[in-house]
Amino acid sequence: MRRLLARRDARIYLTGQVFSLFGDSCLWLAMGVWVRSLTGSNAQAGLVFFFYTAPSLLAPAFGLLADRVRRRSLLLAANALTAVAVLSLLAVHGRGQVWLIDAVMFAYGVSAQVIGPAQSASLTIIVPAELLADANAAFRTVQEGLRLAGPLAGAALFVAVGPHVITVVDAATFAFPVVSLLLLRVREPAPHPAEGGWASQVAAGVRHIWQAPELRQIVVAGACMTTVFGFTETTIYAIVTDGLHRPAAFIGVTGAVQGIGALAGGLTAAPLVRKAGEGRLAGLAMLTAAAGVALTILPLLPLVIAGLVVFGAAIPWLVVALMTLAQRLTPPQLQGRVFAAVEVLITTPQTLSIALGAALITIVGYQALLAAMAVVFAATAVSVLTRPEQRRPRGLGVSGAGLRL
Repeated sequence: MRRLLARRDARIYLTGQVFSLFGDSCLWLAMGVWVRSLTGSNAQAGLVFFFYTAPSLLAPAFGLLADRVRRRSLLLAANALTAVAVLSLLAVHGRGQVWLIDAVMFAYGVSAQVIGPAQSASLTIIVPAELLADANAAFRTVQEGLRLAGPLAGAALFVAVGPHVITVVDAATFAFPVVSLLLLRVREPAPHPAEGGWASQVAAGVRHIWQAPELRQIVVAGACMTTVFGFTETTIYAIVTDGLHRPAAFIGVTGAVQGIGALAGGLTAAPLVRKAGEGRLAGLAMLTAAAGVALTILPLLPLVIAGLVVFGAAIPWLVVALMTLAQRLTPPQLQGRVFAAVEVLITTPQTLSIALGAALITIVGYQALLAAMAVVFAATAVSVLTRPEQRRPRGLGVSGAGLRL
């Protein structure tokens, strides 16, 4: 981390993102609470997050956009336009304007899908290849920290000063990434010209993943892992209420414990990538996640706490390893599409597994679901750790230093 922060551009860029992420984390929870207070409907409050996640279905198209225009210009436009969209929430004063909150959250979701691939691709220019793991780990650590503090800050602000102040605060935080982007001294190369039809261009990210064995193995294993990962959304409630016999509010404690583990995972991810390589760290993360889930099966508080800490640490390891590997093995003209393809291939099974877990828990019980998760996680770990491609010495890959100044 020290080497990363010693670089001017990396330090400026990361600072801008910290403020932006803080605003995001405050707004998300506050919007659901706002809709609930205006309508009295839990369903309408839940729809806020549906509208935010719906644009993820168009992720491949946004990945192509990030590869077809200058990414710094795209990031500047996305941040500025999102700030304007957020400020439109100042017009909401009653139940009749709830549609505007939904529309803004949809726009927020579009912005996230645009910024994600453009930001990932930009990192390959802002930092040298050997510091990509540090940059990804820094972002993940900030995200995990804000996941703990942001919603609490948002809820406190909502109660203390109301939603309109949160709106202004969040809109103002978009100024920080805009300024940081303008201050960068890197020179971005011109986008590569389009090749082939639109459908072929969109699918290029998936083709690249499939043709790179080292990356393909991790993505396939990760997709298999997330076919049961969504079970956590329902099992955590059962662990607390049925297993530990604690009130549902105790989930706040378990979430904080898992968050502490995630912070530790984010802080240690980059050194582990350098020591073990991305592939082996991904396999280790899957094995660690399996151990963490297994510890939560028995309804004993010390074991559950230990399991949540271990599980929390494993997720940043996996995310940092996968994203760094994808960046390192992807040519500049495909960075956006490969990022989007990874997102779709990993998160789609996870979304489906949330619904599956909710249906199965009443039939087989939460402990059976946890056991299934532990088995699947362990199997994906074995599939990765036994591959000879994941034991090869690391190279700089194709996103090397030629793009940097």
